[in-house]
This record gives sequence, structure tokens and C-alpha cells, in this order.
Amino acid sequence: MTTSSSTNSSYSDIEFNITVDCPISHLQGSEIFLPVVYYIIFFTGFLGNLFVISVVGGKGRRGGRLVDTFVVNLALADLIFVLTLPLWSHSASQNGKWMFGNELCKLSSYIIAVNRFSNIFFLTCMSVDRYLAVVKLMDSRYLRSSRCIRATCAAVWFFSLLLGIPSLVYRRVDESDEMPCCVEDSSSTFFLGLSLVMALLTFVFPVLIIVLCYGTIIMHLNKHCVAAANPRAAARRRHSLKMVLSIIVAFVVSWLPYNVFKVIMICSQLSHAKLNCEAVSWLTNGLQVSCCLAFLNSCVNPAIYFFLDHHFRRSAVIMYMTCAGKPKLLHSYNSSASFTNVGTSESFATSGGRSQLQMSE
Repeated sequence: MTTSSSTNSSYSDIEFNITVDCPISHLQGSEIFLPVVYYIIFFTGFLGNLFVISVVGGKGRRGGRLVDTFVVNLALADLIFVLTLPLWSHSASQNGKWMFGNELCKLSSYIIAVNRFSNIFFLTCMSVDRYLAVVKLMDSRYLRSSRCIRATCAAVWFFSLLLGIPSLVYRRVDESDEMPCCVEDSSSTFFLGLSLVMALLTFVFPVLIIVLCYGTIIMHLNKHCVAAANPRAAARRRHSLKMVLSIIVAFVVSWLPYNVFKVIMICSQLSHAKLNCEAVSWLTNGLQVSCCLAFLNSCVNPAIYFFLDHHFRRSAVIMYMTCAGKPKLLHSYNSSASFTNVGTSESFATSGGRSQLQMSE
């Protein structure tokens, strides 16, 4: 007997066609812990990413680093994403019942897809920027100009918005069961095949580029660290590498389980595999838990900036003192910070474009 079973507790839900008569089972307690987790991610992600945008974006062109452009765009993508979580939290509390109409189902799913793509693309760009800053420093003045960085960010947003369109088209409210649910249309073989290709092109391929960039950087540092002309600048560069690498590791750890479960589920549907009820339950529950882990990534980055990036902490302190109206403390702090940071930044001015390549490594 062939029946159709679907999990309906979170964004991860798809209509999962199976070839055995399995009862529809939900992860025990999911109607409680999923809404709680979603709201925690919403509040911490909203406040954290808003804080990052205020601190990094408020420094202006003169006081900022080129990598800060990627940081602000990454925080903006996460900020927009977390605004959709109250919808999914309410749906999860109702065991997947969707009460917000077909348009919001499509729009919120589209935002999540765009966030996933833009995150990995911005992280890839940050890795390439670190590679150029460390390995090809003197040959990358144009590629690391502020104009080129802004053009790159615009391209990332364009392709992320474009690649998210399938989620906008193939997500829908399914009312065939007892209650309406916002699910992916897995009846389309084209969409399933496209989802599989997208997982490879927008996760596996960028991760390989990131690994290649950092592998080359590590080899370069090991080779040239002894002969470094400016040990303080080299230390600052390694610090920046540690911060960016931490963000990348957090993203991969967060999204890898979700992508693995998603690929297994898509492959089983495309191959019409005969799965037993235990396998179906393992896949659907694993997809729900890994989806929560993936969403947690949107509130992790602000903590990484605060605890690992002393340049970010310094900017946060300056913003606080400015808002609190403490000019004497601000002047004293700036003086001490300027003294300790002498010789730790790399600046290059291009006479043609009048653009400054300033990276506080």
C-alpha cells in the first residue's frame, strides 16, 4: 500500500512520499521546543545583527576595513531572515499548521533560501579577500578596492535573489491533509533535481573554494612567518584570519547536517527508494533538528565578532561612549588605542581612483 507521509512542524517540511503505510509521527515535544528555539534565535539574531550593523556600518568609509563591507551585508542578510521566524514558530506550535496564507508561505521560504545562498557566497568572498590580503597583497590592489568590493556584494545579492526563485515558485500551502501546511512541492521531479544541483553548487563548491583559500594561506604563513618584516602586522593579519575562519566554521557546522539530510531525502525520492518507517522517521526528525541548528547560525556571528575581533570591540566601545556623551573618556580611549595600533594596518592609496585600501588585519 502506498501512502504519502509528511512532517509538518517546521520550515524543513516537504511532502515525503513513501511506499509503506507509516503513521505520521512528529518529533516528541517539537511543538514546545521548536517555537522556543525559533524565538530565541529571533530575539538574539535580531538584536545581535542590528548591533553589528550599527557598530560596523556606523564607522564610515575612513574608519572601516574592507572586510567590514562583507560583515555588514552578512549581518543584513541574517537580520532579514530572523524576521520570518515568528511565523515558523507559530506554525511549529500548531504542529505545522500554517495560518498566514500562501503568499507569506512563499515569501518567508524565499527569504530563507536567499539568506542561505548569500551567507555562503559572502563567506566565500571573505575567504578570497583573506587570500588576496595575505598571499597576493601587492598584486590585488584593484580587486581589493572599495569599488570592487561593493560591486561584488551587489553581485552576491543579485545571484542569491535569483537562485532563491525556485523556493518562491515551488513552496505552497498544502491543504490536502486535515490542516494547511507550508511545504515544498516534491511532486515535481524538476524541482527535486534542481534542489540537488543547487545543494552541490551553493554549498559543496563554495566550501571547496574556502578550503583551498585557507589551505594556501596556512602554507604561505608557515613559509613566510619567520621572514616577516613587520611582526605586528603579521600578528594582526593572523588575528583577522582567525575571526573569518571562525565564522566559516560556524556556518559549515550549522548547515552541513541540514544539507546532508536534505540530499539523502531528495535522492531517496528521485530513486523511488523503498524506505521503512524507521528510516522515514529518522530522516524527517533529523531534518527538523538540523534545520534548527542551521537557523542558529544567524545569531552566532555577532558573538564571534564580539569575542574574537578586538577591532569590533573597540568600535563598539567608541559607539557607546559617543552615545553616552563621554568625550573625555572617548578621547583618552582613542589616544591609547592609536598608540597600541601603530603599524598594524596596511594602507594603499590608488592615485587614479582615490580609493584607500585599508585593512586592519
